[in-house]
Amino acid sequence: MAISIGNNDLDDDGDFAETHDINVTPFIDVILVLLIIFMVAAPLSTVDLPIDLPTSTATPQKKPDKPTYVSIKPDLTLAIGETPVKRVDLVSALDAAAESNPERLVFLRADRQVPYGELMDVLELLRKGNYRMKLVALEGVPDDAAQPAASQSANP
Repeated sequence: MAISIGNNDLDDDGDFAETHDINVTPFIDVILVLLIIFMVAAPLSTVDLPIDLPTSTATPQKKPDKPTYVSIKPDLTLAIGETPVKRVDLVSALDAAAESNPERLVFLRADRQVPYGELMDVLELLRKGNYRMKLVALEGVPDDAAQPAASQSANP
């Protein structure tokens, strides 16, 4: 409660009168601080490894709230999220990170320059660790929709 100091604000018994105004300044300060926190934290929640993903025309599926990404970079090094990990330590590092993930679901991102054999080796490591895997790709235009548009634009 706030009080007002002035000559006309005295009650009959000599006490100060209470003002019944709401002070919204602290509320606005809290909202602005929360806004700044979310603006800083939002970009940190994504994986930011430069990987040239292939495109796919499959329908996108819903991903979990906190997905675990395993990335294979063009130089064939592995990373969990953005943390580099050795190939022999991949399953043990995932086990340490997957304590809170009972589904043991891993999203595998591989650069398009990664040879098929290397991708299969990582898939085999994950299978031996009893992880379910989903491959990550960029969304592409279906070939059926692209061909008529190309043939129409080619005709004069």
